[in-house]
This record gives sequence, structure tokens and C-alpha cells, in this order.
Amino acid sequence: MLYVTDTPKDVATATRDLEEAVKRNKFGVLHVHDLQKMLQEKGVEFPNACRILEVCNPQRAVQVLTGNMTMNMALPCRISVYQEGGKTKIGMIRPTALLALFPGAAALKTVAEDVERETMRMIDEAR
Repeated sequence: MLYVTDTPKDVATATRDLEEAVKRNKFGVLHVHDLQKMLQEKGVEFPNACRILEVCNPQRAVQVLTGNMTMNMALPCRISVYQEGGKTKIGMIRPTALLALFPGAAALKTVAEDVERETMRMIDEAR
């Protein structure tokens, strides 16, 4: 269900490298959420750095949404770069696992497999 890998990089460097990998693979970064910073701004101390990237390939998104509009609840794809147990990790929920949550979305299996392969490649390039 999850794809998570360790990296020797710090969160900021891994995030930057992931953003570059996303662009190389013809996806775009729609937004980066800095969870630690957001919580601190709300007065909550959170010890672990965590950046969540929302990534999208517009052609794939149209393919998915044309096939099943309820899939909008799973888009855009999210890839996280975070600290846990003193290590930096990069991970995501596999698109094929998300697809299984949506009734009638089996016809999109090939697209989900393609996106999964592409996003895993981005993570591997960034680590």
C-alpha cells in the first residue's frame, strides 16, 4: 500500500531533489505543504520536519477524471519527505492502492500502474 524509502539527505535537500525529479518526469509540483512550519504557526510544536508535495501530470489527471470523476478525491498525488526516528524518508500511498478504494474504477488500473511507476521513479531519483 505504501512506497517509502530512506535517504541520507536532509529534508530540505531531498525536497529540492524531488521537485527536480518531478519536473524531469513531466509532472508538475502544484504545492508544497511544510507541515512542521504550519503547525508552529498555529502554536503547536512538532519535532519532525515534513514536506508534502502535491504533484500532477495534467494529461494523466484528465484521463483519470474522465474515466471516474470521483477520483478527484485522490488527486493530486502526494509525495512526502519527512523525518522519522532520526532518518529522512520519502514516501507515498501507491496509486494502485488508492484506486482500489473507488468502486467502478477498475478500468483505470493501467493508468494507476503507469502513475505509480512514474512516481516511484521520481522518489528513487530524489533519494
